[in-house]
Amino acid sequence: MNENQYPNQQQQPYYQPNYAQGQRPMKPDNYLVWAILSTLFCCLPLGIVSIVYSSKVDGLYNAGDYAGAQNAADNAKKFAMWGAIAGIVGVVLYILFFVVLGVAGSSGAFN
Repeated sequence: MNENQYPNQQQQPYYQPNYAQGQRPMKPDNYLVWAILSTLFCCLPLGIVSIVYSSKVDGLYNAGDYAGAQNAADNAKKFAMWGAIAGIVGVVLYILFFVVLGVAGSSGAFN
């Protein structure tokens, strides 16, 4: 690529918007509470992944990587929601299993 083709752009490995001195975008929510609740009550593996991503948000934001902080926040939210959905599906299947087992047991299927 010719260097004179885009004279106003700096050569960077990725696009990072230039903010004026002292002007920063709002810090994204890190969803740490949702990640912890998802870990405790729903799905442990997905909740742990969510906690890892949510713990990265503040560090990336303070380092000036605003796009990375937003990406980590989005991933934390995504894994917390997936963990909650997996937990709800697990509880429904658990209840359904015992309902089916109870109906089969009361009908004499195991006698």
